[in-house]
Amino acid sequence: MTIAAAMLVVALTLVPIGFIIVATIDAGPELVARLVFRSRVAELIGNTVALQVVVVPATIVIGTSAALLVERTHVPAWLSAAFVAPLAVPAFVMSYAWATVWPSIAGLAGASLIATISYFPFVYLPVLATLRRMDPALEESGAALGLTAFGVLRRVTLPQLRLPVLGGALLVALHLLAEYGAFAFVRFDTFTTAIYDQFRSTFAAPAASMLAGVLVLLCLVVLGGEAVVRGRRRHARLGAGVARQAKRVSLGGWLVPVWGAVVALLTAALGVPAWSLVHWLSVGVELDPGIPQALASTLGFATIGAVATCLAAGPIAWLSVRRPARWSRTLEGLAFMSSSLPGIVIGLAFVTVSIRWLPAVYQSSVLLLAAYVVLFLPRAVASLRAGMAQVPTSLGEAAASLGSNPVRTLVRVTVPVLAPAFGAGASMAFLGIAGELTATLLLAPTGTTTLATRFWSLSTELDYPASAPYALLLIALSVPMTIILFRESRGDRS
Repeated sequence: MTIAAAMLVVALTLVPIGFIIVATIDAGPELVARLVFRSRVAELIGNTVALQVVVVPATIVIGTSAALLVERTHVPAWLSAAFVAPLAVPAFVMSYAWATVWPSIAGLAGASLIATISYFPFVYLPVLATLRRMDPALEESGAALGLTAFGVLRRVTLPQLRLPVLGGALLVALHLLAEYGAFAFVRFDTFTTAIYDQFRSTFAAPAASMLAGVLVLLCLVVLGGEAVVRGRRRHARLGAGVARQAKRVSLGGWLVPVWGAVVALLTAALGVPAWSLVHWLSVGVELDPGIPQALASTLGFATIGAVATCLAAGPIAWLSVRRPARWSRTLEGLAFMSSSLPGIVIGLAFVTVSIRWLPAVYQSSVLLLAAYVVLFLPRAVASLRAGMAQVPTSLGEAAASLGSNPVRTLVRVTVPVLAPAFGAGASMAFLGIAGELTATLLLAPTGTTTLATRFWSLSTELDYPASAPYALLLIALSVPMTIILFRESRGDRS
């Protein structure tokens, strides 16, 4: 049953890939070769790879360091929440804020800055959750055997963090492949911006489809690299945590430089957006009467879509952890592949399929929610996979030996342990759906607008004062989910 459910989800995610394949066949080999092997594609590959090379390591270093700082050193408790706060600011709002404060921001440097300060929480949160749940005895045993503090970090702590770091890094890498709005504001061309420009000017043009095909190949490279590095090692433990915290150390001589870095990071990720929004709101404009409808639509789609995404991710994450064979990894990779595509490609694929074969769902909420599941499935899979990796199979075996049937074991043993991971995955999906742009523009029912689409429409017209309320509401709507995400990552149930 689990395998069948996973295959059904994968079939849904393969719709955009099928769209690209059909478009490639229709174009013919000569046109494909002419469109793919050209200088423009080489330029886009260079930009995309450069962005990955800069941003992914930067988010790993910042996210892991931030988690270690708040869980293993003496710092104020509020700092752990502050590092999560950038998730409440959609990347295109972050880019909008920086572009209004620093109009000349552009190119690889600007795109890397925006992406890094927007995405490092994707690494920080799973690492924070793992550190919170690690048994302090592991690190204490290493110290008792004569390891220095750095030795304990390198040989005991960091190996335990490999899976959450890779899961977070994979999310960052896929977001970089699919992000549009953040890079459009800083005028940095990637495959996503180029595809959007092609579709906007010539609709489903062969050139755009070929660019999307190259993007799929880049996604395969990312997924293959992550699978090789991840390997098959797992770190499981009994229980949700221990009664005592791990020993914390003093920053000593590192106090000033560390706090300097923290202030710089939080200023870039939170201070600049806050200043920009306050500035434009202070200009004073008449509130758009469509705000209530956009807010209600965003809240409804994000809530239902987040739950649906996590339910769809469950079978895939389960197979990835419990049956780590080549076929299960293939299913997982296929599920991730379409999620690397821009929302506009996924949107056009669903539009084409619905018009040709499922006209009853064309321009319906069902079709839009299906696109959201495809787009944000990796967020839920990464969270659930990390949670399931810490659920030892011995728990289920013990329950079975005591006469518990599989359903009862699932409800009474597995689900409670996985609740934090489910909450984290749902919160991350909610944040993504609330800020989704291009697929929503194509698939939303007639007359339906969201905070993100209305904000984008106004901001691209350079009407920054009118767009500021929408940006503020996007952030306000994201704050509760960010708080839930933070609480779940720390295992806080109070």
